[in-house]
Amino acid sequence: MTATKDEFFKPGKLTPQQKASATNDAVSQILAAETAQRLKKTERLREARLAREAETVIVTPATPAKKKVKARA
Repeated sequence: MTATKDEFFKPGKLTPQQKASATNDAVSQILAAETAQRLKKTERLREARLAREAETVIVTPATPAKKKVKARA
């Protein structure tokens, strides 16, 4: 194996545009992963909520008749 200067020394300096591009790429990847994870979680929770609502029988109690209020004279 031949030793080269790239193995021992730091690479040349990056331009501000290259730094910004690398940062933007990293941020885009992180945001895409977080968005995918959030959508997956939302779908899982929605399915769980719909399954729970399907199992639950909604019983509405009969509302008692309202008493008539006499008008004051």
